[in-house]
Amino acid sequence: SSGSLLLCMLLLWNRRYQEFELVVSSVTSKVKGMSEVFVPGIGLVSWDTVDYSLPSQDKNSFFVATNLIVTRGQRQGRCAEVRGRSCRSDKDCEKGVWEKQSHGVQTGACVKFDVLKKTCEISAWCPVETQTSPPRPALVAAAENFTVLIKNNIRFPAFNYIRRNILPWMSESYLRSCERKLDPLCPIFRLGDMVREAGENFHELAVEGGVIAVQIKWDCNLDPLTSRCLPQYSFRRVDQKESNKTLSPGLNYRFARYHLVNGLEERTLYKAFGIRFDVMVFGQAGRFSFIQLVLYIGSTLSYYALTTLFLDWLIDTRCYSAEVGQRYSERKVEAVQDTPTGVLCVSFVDVPLLRLVKRPQKKCLQNAKPVSVQSRKEDPGHLQAVVSLLQCDPEIHPLSNKPSDSSPSAPLTPPPCSLCTPSSLLVEALCCRVDPGPCISTSGLFERLVLWRTLLESCLQYEDPLGAPSRSARELRHCAYAQYILWRFGPTPSHATPIIPRCCVQIIRERYPSHDGHYSGVRPIGAQQGRGVNKSSQ
Repeated sequence: SSGSLLLCMLLLWNRRYQEFELVVSSVTSKVKGMSEVFVPGIGLVSWDTVDYSLPSQDKNSFFVATNLIVTRGQRQGRCAEVRGRSCRSDKDCEKGVWEKQSHGVQTGACVKFDVLKKTCEISAWCPVETQTSPPRPALVAAAENFTVLIKNNIRFPAFNYIRRNILPWMSESYLRSCERKLDPLCPIFRLGDMVREAGENFHELAVEGGVIAVQIKWDCNLDPLTSRCLPQYSFRRVDQKESNKTLSPGLNYRFARYHLVNGLEERTLYKAFGIRFDVMVFGQAGRFSFIQLVLYIGSTLSYYALTTLFLDWLIDTRCYSAEVGQRYSERKVEAVQDTPTGVLCVSFVDVPLLRLVKRPQKKCLQNAKPVSVQSRKEDPGHLQAVVSLLQCDPEIHPLSNKPSDSSPSAPLTPPPCSLCTPSSLLVEALCCRVDPGPCISTSGLFERLVLWRTLLESCLQYEDPLGAPSRSARELRHCAYAQYILWRFGPTPSHATPIIPRCCVQIIRERYPSHDGHYSGVRPIGAQQGRGVNKSSQ
């Protein structure tokens, strides 16, 4: 019940039962306000919307001038460059050259800029602009009280839904009197409030200008019972704030106003600093979709592992018989046993059981205490193949019962059989018997089943039908190991390594010796199986 409640809460909170589409939007704006500005050299001037609301260079944005640098009475002519390099004579100036920071094209003459400095003369609108820093405080500080009407039209084509932020119930009288402080849906904004909500001071921002983002978010629910589609407004500054930490701070434009004086054209140059407001619209609309609902329920059930609970409940209902419920309960939980590593399997000729022994660390393998014992299982397929081969009369080679000449580096207690040789490796110190008696290698079956070359070649040919008829001593030696394991061990546990007694290993190596006298020895890393025949890396 708690899982179902959680599923329902997530479903309603995230509205994952809906199909969503992103908004398509267009924006227009209209700024209103009036201010008297004292312009140096001009005097008190009245500014309205045409003066301070300049055409924006970007879509969905508007610019309001808040500060000015004015250069009056410019005419076409020649004058000294303000930002040009100093010169001493006309040779230092090149005619027709224009530099990046220059206001005009050089005439080739070096003229006085002031009493102490000479610069290259230029052909330009003279006098050139000399002031570089904007006035403080800003000249159009009254722009704080200007207002702007933002009209935002949105559409969701997939749902054929159209709306705008001027909602249907908003009348003309409402727009004349609404304030954002009292109604967050009011589409008319005071510039000072917009800057303040962005976390900035209007009077500081107005000096050099900046960029304020107006964010309009639409999160619409188009289902009939829960229908809701209203805009949410937020503001933030998006340009670099610290003017002393960035090059070319703020935002400014230049424009000019032209007029005739005594028949000659003059202009007044304005460098306007101001705030650009970028309107950013984003959002989505959702409507109920049965496919989305099914997908969400399925993925959530799998994610929160509620499928098992649902199946348990379903099996317990009357929809299924008691027999089906019983089989489901039996197969629901599977017992998994830990698989030990490094386990060796030992078989003695005078003991009918197989012993599973951990790899010895201090005692020889002959005296290691078994972890467990199990009955030896016959391999019917191998037994039938052996019986058919034994019907032939093989040529019996005499066994070499002489012990090996190897001199061990560590002594071993006397083995039960007389053919075992001592071994310095604890894992290889194993005899074929527990109690004293004849060695298994003295049995005629050992010659026929383990050492007979014809049988070994037949086994190798069975595994690799297209292989060469003549086999190397290494292949025959390892096949003899496998034959002994199938004879004396039968099918062994998958995690246990069968260990061949030392006496048998020595006789197999004498019959099929290595060309360099080196052997890999026992590598107890688990039973190695191939094509149904157990193999040993001895």
